[in-house]
Amino acid sequence: MSEPDKPREPEPSVPPLETIDDSQRVPPPRRPAPPRPRPIKAADDVPPGVIVAFGVVGLVALVLVLKWGIPKGIDWYHHQDWAWFTQWTATVADPVHAYLSAHTVGLPLTATSAFVIWQGVGIVSLALSWITGAVGARLTWTAHGACSVFMVWDAAPAAGRPVAAALAVLAWTIGSFFALRGLSLRPLIHLHNHNHNHPAR
Repeated sequence: MSEPDKPREPEPSVPPLETIDDSQRVPPPRRPAPPRPRPIKAADDVPPGVIVAFGVVGLVALVLVLKWGIPKGIDWYHHQDWAWFTQWTATVADPVHAYLSAHTVGLPLTATSAFVIWQGVGIVSLALSWITGAVGARLTWTAHGACSVFMVWDAAPAAGRPVAAALAVLAWTIGSFFALRGLSLRPLIHLHNHNHNHPAR
């Protein structure tokens, strides 16, 4: 036990902690990326005999396709019943033509011209959406599909209206496999690194 009258020794002073500013922090060195494999050059890495063999096999396959594959495909096409496709097309196109005929009365535009414009806008927007993926083309394709479904629902016979509208939606979604390919609803997140290497003071 310490004596009560004995003076207490002063405690050692603790120096204040010094912090480094965020702008002066040096990030740890990054690990070097593994070396990329050298691309294969056909002229240098592949033996000439292998190239010749692949060329012969490809030529034989092309001859077989031209001699037997295409005639078999044409014969199969002629023996198929494509009535379902023409009926499906008529189920969608006929109500659209009827709607345009009923709503172009008194306009300088005839129903036939409006129907041709409807077909052209659909084909062009589908092709441009598939090839270019442009936002405007995809918006046009979406608006064309919505207008088509509305016209089919309005002009189709009352008894078959749900079926006709459903077939129109299915036709539009099948085309959307190509028109909206690569479209993602996931948000695109960009990460920006604002750390700058500054020499320590």
